[in-house]
Amino acid sequence: MSRWLAELVALLAPPGCLACGCALGRADERLCATCVRALPWLRPGCRRCGLPRHRGRTCPAARAAFPRAWAPVAYEGVSQRLVAALKFRGALVAGDLMAAHMAANLPVALRDPAIALVPVPAAPARRRRRGFDPARVLTLALARRIDQPFADCLVRADRTARQVGSSRRERRAPGRLLIRVRGTPPSLAILVDDVHTTGATLDASARALAAGGTTVVAAISYARTL
Repeated sequence: MSRWLAELVALLAPPGCLACGCALGRADERLCATCVRALPWLRPGCRRCGLPRHRGRTCPAARAAFPRAWAPVAYEGVSQRLVAALKFRGALVAGDLMAAHMAANLPVALRDPAIALVPVPAAPARRRRRGFDPARVLTLALARRIDQPFADCLVRADRTARQVGSSRRERRAPGRLLIRVRGTPPSLAILVDDVHTTGATLDASARALAAGGTTVVAAISYARTL
């Protein structure tokens, strides 16, 4: 089904819950009450990596190029299905809902009109296949909600190795993630991605921004793998 036809159908017949598909009572609802209650909110944890606790003594983000990581929810259950709705079903409204969850819980220290929000870039081949970049959709929606600048200033090379299924060591291999700055980057930036797994893509993006003269304040995402 084409994108415009899907949007027309959504207007005529309100879509179901983005996470479980059940019928919703109002057209402006996106999640059913059961799924809202089941959202896996993260409790405050390590400021550096964003995890509630470490498996070992060393913070996994100890050598990262960003000083702080944050996400409102764990990547499981309802949040995982929301991300899938955006990335694999093209439900752009899921990105807006994810941005709403982020905006409602974003630490006060990160709310600053002087700090631009920068999306982590998707591989060009994947972006062409989907027709959009999920991180860009999420970042733009969040920037609008918290009234902070949006700077789409990072690009990723086509020859970047595929991330899905790769180990942490493979993802962090030198030169694996080919990300560079385009245009004039902001002075201060917060990196934004949909899911924070190993942090390799966020780290490569932070290094690219730093090389371009940008101070990276934090790396934030909607969901964090535990």
